[in-house]
Amino acid sequence: MLRRTRGILRRAQGPDAEATLELPQGGDIGDAAEHMTNAIRILGLDPGLRRTGWGIVAIDGARLIHIAHGVIAPPEALSLAERLLALFDGVSEVVATYGPHEAAVEETFMTANGASTLKLGHARAAVMIAPARAGLPVAEYAAKVVKKAVVGTGGADKAQVAFMIARLLPTAGGPTADAADALAVAIAHAHARSARHLAGRAA
Repeated sequence: MLRRTRGILRRAQGPDAEATLELPQGGDIGDAAEHMTNAIRILGLDPGLRRTGWGIVAIDGARLIHIAHGVIAPPEALSLAERLLALFDGVSEVVATYGPHEAAVEETFMTANGASTLKLGHARAAVMIAPARAGLPVAEYAAKVVKKAVVGTGGADKAQVAFMIARLLPTAGGPTADAADALAVAIAHAHARSARHLAGRAA
């Protein structure tokens, strides 16, 4: 189960999760995992300094299975360094609890506000280092690539992404926008991974 981490882990959900406000209980992967002997678990991350969404899916052959998702939200009263540490600690706990094999992160998009872009870059670095420190390979995907993988078009909006996540992962139970985006990143990585595997077999 997820331990207390600065009161920042919110609304984690999974097959055996006991979801609570502010301090969720992220359960084990569940009995279904016992039958997924060759399954690869993928951690998707949607970085943000205020709210970082995370989602974990498993791929077992052609099956795509929802494992868990949630949001890491550092208190805004913390300093920048403390918020970055909170993000790092939160993602580290997710990795330790759910044991993903690979991770994927959405690339930073440029905004007109240079300071905001810089802070988002800091947050992205913090959440990337956590799985990398645990020995996981970390892939990066542009937002358009993620949207195209899930919706079919790179110009999809958040509502369309959330709708498709609900269709592709019905057991996810309607995640928040941040968690839905993170699950979309994980799905994009799953698709890219499968494509590489098929290309390798054809070579």
